[in-house]
Amino acid sequence: MLIDLLRTRRSLRRFTDQPVEPEKLALLLEAALRSPSSKGNNPWEFIVVTDRERIKALSVAKAHGASFLVNAPLVIVVCADPAKSDVWVEDAAIATTLIHLEAADLGLGSCWVQLRLREREDGTSSQEYMSGLLGLPEGMKVLAMVGIGHPSDTKKGHPSSSLCLSQISYEQFGQRSA
Repeated sequence: MLIDLLRTRRSLRRFTDQPVEPEKLALLLEAALRSPSSKGNNPWEFIVVTDRERIKALSVAKAHGASFLVNAPLVIVVCADPAKSDVWVEDAAIATTLIHLEAADLGLGSCWVQLRLREREDGTSSQEYMSGLLGLPEGMKVLAMVGIGHPSDTKKGHPSSSLCLSQISYEQFGQRSA
């Protein structure tokens, strides 16, 4: 059940050197391509990166939070074309989430790296850097990257006590009980 996966999965940033098997990569990409999108516009594009040097270059795409990628055997870059949909951010975010969840379901570790509206260490745009690095066509936007691999460690899921139940309202904002 999905809820069981959600209760146990965590973002993982440490991976073994073992490559992600082709059949698992195929399932990750199928999950992304089956992602719902507004009006079925499917504005997303997915770039599969396994080359060690290119992954090293991806690990410096933003100032903080991407350095762990240097040890990931697989990175999926999630892009979208804003000309195809005014809700490209939401559509690409849903697809990124499904990649993340499919990785957990396959026993892989993964971690999301947000790139939209981010800057590199030198203050330049992450978008511009990624466009040059990956040869993106004009107008194509990068939302995120997902580092994926066989986990070298495990973490327990977040306990139920960590759920922010006080952020649930019923019928109107602020009404905390049904």
